[in-house]
Amino acid sequence: MNLEIINKDITTLDVDAIVNAANSGLLGGGGVDGAIHRAAGPNLIAECKEIREKTYPEGLPTGQAVITKGYDLKARHVIHTVGPVYGKGKLPSKLLADAYINSLNLAEQHNLKSIAFPAISTGIFSYPKREAVRVVKEVMEEYDFKSLERVILCFYSKEDMEIAVGVFKEEGMC
Repeated sequence: MNLEIINKDITTLDVDAIVNAANSGLLGGGGVDGAIHRAAGPNLIAECKEIREKTYPEGLPTGQAVITKGYDLKARHVIHTVGPVYGKGKLPSKLLADAYINSLNLAEQHNLKSIAFPAISTGIFSYPKREAVRVVKEVMEEYDFKSLERVILCFYSKEDMEIAVGVFKEEGMC
């Protein structure tokens, strides 16, 4: 698996799947969630509404993931996952790891070759950025990659990207 850390708008990436740092409602919101829904177009909302009605009427649980088509995005799929709200509930690092692992599992189940992640939970959910990157690094080191050949950690801000690069370099993975 080839890991890349980049500073770019995730909605512009030409990959098999981009991950949406969604809220449990799956119907769009702020930050990356809203950007992905706007870029994908109205069919994404329609598919997400169907998932809510048929599979998750109470909302997608924290740490879980679902896959949809990418519609108007260059990415062929969107994997929606809900990260933890930092300081609310127990074991935020486990729930954050679960969000990444379950997204990777869905990509592998669909034999995808490339996936791009935003910084899950570090925006409005207030997860400390350096701490979140350490969780992601551990997941990437321990995950048993099969079909996935390319994993991108995509940061909208250069500062956030530099934090990630620093953490990965500190611990010898970048």
